[in-house]
Amino acid sequence: MEVRIKGTDIELTEEIKSHIQEKMDMLEKYLGDVPVLNCDVEVSVEPGRHEDKSKIYRAEVNLQVPGDLLRVEKTEQYLHKAVDKVKDHMARSIKKYREKK
Repeated sequence: MEVRIKGTDIELTEEIKSHIQEKMDMLEKYLGDVPVLNCDVEVSVEPGRHEDKSKIYRAEVNLQVPGDLLRVEKTEQYLHKAVDKVKDHMARSIKKYREKK
């Protein structure tokens, strides 16, 4: 699956890009024969909202399929966790989409 990756306020290293690509490729087994028109992933850093002022990472996936746009956004203290969570929730969204069709 072709994935467009965008980073906001974060340097997209090859390691980050490959992790995101790997997780998005895992979604193909849930898609089956459903064609993907676009797959956009955006990762960003939000300023800390807690007492310790630690950074919060946000991962968002927009997956355009025929007749619908599946969108999932998750925030976590660690970037890899945010990407993993967004992948898991996108898998659920794909399953729901397939059940409707």
